[in-house]
Amino acid sequence: MNTPKTIAAATALFTVCVYAVPGVQAQQKAPRTVQVSTTTAPPVIRTSLNESTLLELPAEEKVATIFGGNTDDWIFNAGHVASRFISVKPKATAAKSSTNVHIISDHGNDYTLELKEVSAEGGGFDSTVFLEQTDKDAQKKIADAPVFVPAAEVKEKEDRLEREVAQAQAAAAADRKTAEVAQEKYQSTYPSNLHFDYKWDRSKAQALGVRQIWDDGKFTYIQGKFEEPPVVYELKDKKGSLINFDFANGLYTVPKLLQNGYVAIGKSKVEFHRQEAN
Repeated sequence: MNTPKTIAAATALFTVCVYAVPGVQAQQKAPRTVQVSTTTAPPVIRTSLNESTLLELPAEEKVATIFGGNTDDWIFNAGHVASRFISVKPKATAAKSSTNVHIISDHGNDYTLELKEVSAEGGGFDSTVFLEQTDKDAQKKIADAPVFVPAAEVKEKEDRLEREVAQAQAAAAADRKTAEVAQEKYQSTYPSNLHFDYKWDRSKAQALGVRQIWDDGKFTYIQGKFEEPPVVYELKDKKGSLINFDFANGLYTVPKLLQNGYVAIGKSKVEFHRQEAN
């Protein structure tokens, strides 16, 4: 007859023996190439609990989207950057089960696979699988330009565009600020930059309507009340030459600093000379 002590000892021994049995560990199989075709059954990809299987599309293609059959018990991950790699991994609840997955490439090809969880079986699991299209139509699509833009690639371009817009706006704001500071500085110092250093024949000037001539160190200004606007010339070596100027509301603006020049209407003219030049 078993005593209570004997039963307790046997129970403890049985418990130790149960927990001492190592778990089944599936072995990785060498990478392999799997051919996919719309005219044949989807190839079986062997997966294992606690392990990830990497699926690779042809080098010319990228993953556009993935449709997993059982997304509750299986993890499908194509990463956050558009690429040709997909990771599939069964959760604990997917033990001894199977599901399917449709991988749509950016060239419009469909890679349909059957995923099977095999950790309790022998024979190992697929660690890396290279996918290859055998249909001629699919191979032609690969040679052609992509027809889809992967969502990750769209997001990346949108983010890059947002960054570029933000950088452009920041640069524009900085340029505006620089321009405003320069304008404020120019306006604050402008009165001191005006020079009334020109001499001219006042009687001749009055006949033509010229009232005042000055410069700001860069531009030359001629102001007057003209019945007929005269033409402005620059004098160099006692020879007159036509120059560019703007005229509005009785004010000539010459986009350069004139040392010597004259204004003329027909044969009537009045010369002006900057005092520093003579």
